[in-house]
Amino acid sequence: MKSTDKVRWGVLSTAKIGLTKVLPAMQKGELSHIAAIASRDLAQAQQAAATLGIERAYGSYEELLADPTIEAIYNPLPNHLHVPWTIKAAEAGKHVLCEKPLSLTVAEAKTLVEVQARTGVMIGEAFMVRIHPQWLRTRELIAEGRIGDLRAIQGFFSYTNVNPANIRNIPEYGGGALMDIGCYPINIARFLFGEEPKRVMGCIERDPQMGTDRLTSALLDFPSGQATFTCSTQLVPYQRVHVFGTKGRIELEIPFNAPPDRPTRIFIDSGLDVFGGGITTETFPICDQYTIQGDVFSSAIREGGSAPIPLADAIKNMAVIEAIFTSATSGKAEEPRG
Repeated sequence: MKSTDKVRWGVLSTAKIGLTKVLPAMQKGELSHIAAIASRDLAQAQQAAATLGIERAYGSYEELLADPTIEAIYNPLPNHLHVPWTIKAAEAGKHVLCEKPLSLTVAEAKTLVEVQARTGVMIGEAFMVRIHPQWLRTRELIAEGRIGDLRAIQGFFSYTNVNPANIRNIPEYGGGALMDIGCYPINIARFLFGEEPKRVMGCIERDPQMGTDRLTSALLDFPSGQATFTCSTQLVPYQRVHVFGTKGRIELEIPFNAPPDRPTRIFIDSGLDVFGGGITTETFPICDQYTIQGDVFSSAIREGGSAPIPLADAIKNMAVIEAIFTSATSGKAEEPRG
């Protein structure tokens, strides 16, 4: 494809996830071209542009949104700025791929529905895991009946970050384990079951100084089964997902931060014995889920499709997050209301 046919992207902010992971990956895409980057500090934007080979740098987000050549915006701003700047971008006529979680609340996320309808742009949430081949294959195996009927999903996701100045540790910025990484096992459980949980229960331990949830566990009760997960911002770095059926199970070795420089693996267990005698391994070639995410979104723009993770899905995921927070306070099972 000619470079002129690629979707021309602009980036709001020099956020670390963008500079180190998403943008270099999107630059490798067949359909995505990073044409501009903006920061509230022009020098930072210029430095990022020079490092990544981006042709234009802006010293304000408003200048970037006013650029008539930019077709789509990648929004990796802190959580509390997701919706406000997504609205501004949409009103400037730009499609928006917004980092997860899309919003701080269900009500806030719902404001984007009207904005999308009024502006005619496409707004989507950046859950890159949903387009990774290992997850698509896992869902395919479930649909084929390889593990029988899906009945339970168990997830774990953790890392350590105790810096009080970091945005992930500031409550009013949408910090904490559940918003930052707990949203992943929630999203994946909904993706694999293909339905919404009827009720959820949550248990939260908060950091006494920062106030963010540093250890959160939840139970999601779906019509077809149950999903449980634990997430933490103050534990040894680790991630794993187990998917259990009536006749077998699937284990994903690196379910969320799939590496862009080495193959990924899933383990399919027939349950022959507890020593792994029934395990077969499927290995997936090296790929970058951020590259795929950018190109799938760009393809939807060019072909007039819908966002890979549309607003309706983002709102339902946020509803589960809200219900977990509510349950942790009420001590009762709560119904997600999205």
